[in-house]
Amino acid sequence: MQGNETTMIVVPKEVWESVQTTLNEVRDLLTEKTLAEVNSQWIESMQARKMLGVSAKTWQTYRDERRIPFAQFGRKIYVKRGDLEAFMNAHYIKARDN
Repeated sequence: MQGNETTMIVVPKEVWESVQTTLNEVRDLLTEKTLAEVNSQWIESMQARKMLGVSAKTWQTYRDERRIPFAQFGRKIYVKRGDLEAFMNAHYIKARDN
């Protein structure tokens, strides 16, 4: 090949559709894996409290009442991002239809 020449490859339509299907499946798997990784990320207590927009006392109450699962190592508290989102979704209030 020289310069800016473009090489074209011709494949049967069925082969091309199979390649597209496979690429879509790979994309979907990567998207699912990425979401699973994000949801399983551990977040420190202060960041979780800020995400929820609650006071330290309210955050303590949530933990005392076991409203949100958490892990504790000494004085450090951690929660999973997915658990915070599940909590927020469970308390989601939809707008009224007018």
